[in-house]
Amino acid sequence: MKKDFLSILDMTPEDLTHCLDLAARLKTDRPLGRNAPTSTALDGRHVAMLFDKPSLRTLATFEIAVRELGGNIIEPPADSTLGGREALSDVALNLERWVAAAVIRTFAQGRQMEFARATSRLHVVNALSDDEHPCQALADMLTLRERWGTLAGKTLTFVGDGNNVATSLAHAGAMLGLTIRVASPEGYELPDRVIAEVAALGGSTARTERFTDPEAAVAGADAVYTDTWTSMGQEDESAARRQAFLPYQANAALMSRAKPGALFLHCLPAHRGEEVTDEVIDSPASVVLDQSENRLHTEKALLAMLLAES
Repeated sequence: MKKDFLSILDMTPEDLTHCLDLAARLKTDRPLGRNAPTSTALDGRHVAMLFDKPSLRTLATFEIAVRELGGNIIEPPADSTLGGREALSDVALNLERWVAAAVIRTFAQGRQMEFARATSRLHVVNALSDDEHPCQALADMLTLRERWGTLAGKTLTFVGDGNNVATSLAHAGAMLGLTIRVASPEGYELPDRVIAEVAALGGSTARTERFTDPEAAVAGADAVYTDTWTSMGQEDESAARRQAFLPYQANAALMSRAKPGALFLHCLPAHRGEEVTDEVIDSPASVVLDQSENRLHTEKALLAMLLAES
């Protein structure tokens, strides 16, 4: 793999498949605890957690992942690392002398890229940016693979904002043969650059398609995915977004357009009664807690590939 994981595009299809295979094995081995084969994989190395966006799943799972691989965590305050107190490059060059990796959750992806470019040894992981959410896509792909066995030939419809989650899903889907449909109101579509990036991957029969009609997008889908209508940093747009996205709510009527037995996914946190109803998120079709759990296993696999296998 490349030194850093800022995007699903930093993996080859072979890397991605290996990551999912390893994650499945780590999940099986987890009950072994300290007797698991990878329990000393990080050999006491340190990982810095740099978060200036709030988190439950990402922070908890990465901390557990590092510890279960035999590593250590440091959590310097965001205002001293990402808050502009000094140049990001200086922060990165200092951390490189002490830690093996930095897991960064921030707003602009450009900040993560600047951080990664400043160092030659420090591994930088994108734990979420406004542009991409690659660690979530890893967990999503593992969850779907557990249910379906193979992703090739399946269709997943993402209903809502063509945001960071949709972007990483499109990247991962293209590598694994999964067709991704993204249904969004005008003005909130999946960016053109993502369509171009997917096309540039080549060699896949999978497609990424954009829709404005949510019912047409969901028709015949094997899975339906949604996310919050208003992400962190967009709070002043919440009223306009709520009005624009109301027809895109994941409710029983919309789910009925998908294939019988279609799965429901959500990266969480969910705003019940807005982008999804209780009836859907609490239904047998919902795999949201599997997605949440699989964050741990895929992040362990990712860290092992970046650190233990490098």
